[in-house]
Amino acid sequence: MLIIGCDYHPGFQQLAFVDTDTGELKERRLPHREQAEQFYRELRQQSMVVRVGMESSGHSRWFERLLHELGFELWIGDPAEIRTKRVRKQKTDRQDAQLILQLMLENRFPRVWVPDAENRDLRQLLWHRHRLVQMRTRVMNQLHVVPLNEGLQRKKALWRPAGRKELESIALPPWASRRRQDLLDLLDQLTPKIQELTRALEEEVEKRPVTRLLMTHPGVGPLTALAYELVIGTPERFHCGKQLASYVGLVPEEKSSGDRRRLGHISKQGNVLLRFLLVEAAQVTVRSQQEWRSKFFHLAMRRGRKIAKVAMARKLAGASVLDVASGPRLRPDAEARFARGRARKSRWCAVNHRCNDWASRSL
Repeated sequence: MLIIGCDYHPGFQQLAFVDTDTGELKERRLPHREQAEQFYRELRQQSMVVRVGMESSGHSRWFERLLHELGFELWIGDPAEIRTKRVRKQKTDRQDAQLILQLMLENRFPRVWVPDAENRDLRQLLWHRHRLVQMRTRVMNQLHVVPLNEGLQRKKALWRPAGRKELESIALPPWASRRRQDLLDLLDQLTPKIQELTRALEEEVEKRPVTRLLMTHPGVGPLTALAYELVIGTPERFHCGKQLASYVGLVPEEKSSGDRRRLGHISKQGNVLLRFLLVEAAQVTVRSQQEWRSKFFHLAMRRGRKIAKVAMARKLAGASVLDVASGPRLRPDAEARFARGRARKSRWCAVNHRCNDWASRSL
């Protein structure tokens, strides 16, 4: 078997590899993409059994597809944990590749969970729709300014047929009129695209029983439910809801020492889109559920509305939506209770909440 430690960069990759049969150790630097592809295809022609290890990074989809096509085994590791294995203060590409190879040989390589190709492609659907909605919101906000400057406030009525006709009938100078017309054209182009993506998303949701189950919770729509299932992947990786909230990045940073405990802002480690959707869904749940609303205002009076929103999103992610200890299922309302009174100083639970494969959350 040929074991390869790969320090991957967008323009090249530095390799350190060893043949376990002969014990021969070599190093090589391969520019992307022609020389790297030629090197691995030659290994395939020699009928070599190959295992490649690399840190989780971006811009490597083509490389992962190449190894899958050639039938080579690929290990993707957590960069933060690999960094903790470094002893020397010198850091070079050669040493990085050698470190990855050493960890693989010693069976200490910190592998992370990697979503499959279908999962990644569905995430592109979610991201594409999300970005188009953001673009449409910016366009609509700019169009709202036009009637406001003329003393007209229509709010949501501006997007009804009568409001649209009133917006187009406002007399404006030449360049202001040109800007209004261009923004209206952009709005007309974005809306059908978003509707098409929404229909595709709803069709995908109908095929997934876990996603439909998550949608039964108040405030959780098809977009949030599908994003939750895709990002979380296999719930068996988590031992409790608090570990899951840590994985999404909804727990505070901590720098404690001795008897002093220092908590900061939330870590924001994890999938940005899922964290955004959870906060949005939590606000809907607060408006529709009395128990959530009372808890929200209780926290808002003590800590402020921003912190209260994040606390509700964390509760939605961990305790009330998915019981990861026993697989995907909704908890009954009687089990989704909130702690009252003073904060408990005991540990979260018996598991280590910091041992997650952080690198897999943004793949």
